[in-house]
Amino acid sequence: MTPAPETAADREGDQQVTERRAYEAVIERLSKASVDKHWEPYVDIPWDEKEFLVFADDPRWELPEVDRLGGHAWYRAQPPEVRAKIGLWRVATAMKIGLQFENLLKRGLLNYAYRLPNGSPEFRYVYHETIEEGHHGMMFQEFVNRTKLPIKGMPGPLSLLAQITPWIPLISTELFFVFVLGGEDPIDHVQRKMIKSGRTRHPLEETIIRIHIAEEARHISFARHYLRRRVPRMPRYRRFALGLVSPVVLGIMARIMLSPPSSMIRAFGIPEDVVREVYTGNPEMAAEIRDSIGKTRELCAELGLTNPLQRRVWKAMGIWAPPAPGTARTGKAGA
Repeated sequence: MTPAPETAADREGDQQVTERRAYEAVIERLSKASVDKHWEPYVDIPWDEKEFLVFADDPRWELPEVDRLGGHAWYRAQPPEVRAKIGLWRVATAMKIGLQFENLLKRGLLNYAYRLPNGSPEFRYVYHETIEEGHHGMMFQEFVNRTKLPIKGMPGPLSLLAQITPWIPLISTELFFVFVLGGEDPIDHVQRKMIKSGRTRHPLEETIIRIHIAEEARHISFARHYLRRRVPRMPRYRRFALGLVSPVVLGIMARIMLSPPSSMIRAFGIPEDVVREVYTGNPEMAAEIRDSIGKTRELCAELGLTNPLQRRVWKAMGIWAPPAPGTARTGKAGA
């Protein structure tokens, strides 16, 4: 019997099946990697070994001169124990904000998983990620506890506003995973630069950073693959709205993750002009914030979420840069 001729609809259906299978294969690989290579904070980190103990006057906490604050004359003029304590305060604050972000992330992931159908490959991976984020929260808080510093993390009003985040998946899972990248990409960017610098640092900080980078690579990969699959299938008006909201979320998140903690500024009496020179009025700091979400910005361009109107929002948030040559566009965001 002569087979029926293949139609365009048949070919489209085959392509969709192939794409779905490729997407599921990625999720299965990420789930397997979470089983094969993961860390337990109270098993794999030797907290009580002599070299891992935390002392506020340890010179290894001092900021290097290449650091914007570390190289400033005001900082260099401080006694060694003050320089060390400022460096430790900044590391501990980054970890406290990180665990607060991951608390929001875990609750959002569970809200997303709650509605997944039986047999969904995303369900297993989301639970792997939730468990890993739980471990990160424990190791971050353990580090903060051992500093014995009054670290607060996010400012109170911002922390209160952030409580809406876990409910975003009930409105838009796509926006939620943009939020995920907005929190994870800036920290991943900074931590990778720290490791590549080759600078000698406290072994406890080094160990925590390396664990975090390794596991966050999977979390970032899942969010990116999820957006690549879902965004092109969104209705035109929802893609357009996502393209307007995404740069606002990314700009706010990058600043939360990378800006100096106000509690540290108050605790050490850092003068306003120093803060302005080093952070708020420093073009290098602005470039660091812009670069920290570079991969997510390129993903948004690839997905068609950066039309002329949307780019105006990116520029208003101070995080726009032209996409790299050859960035493929797969979305169809409306004007």
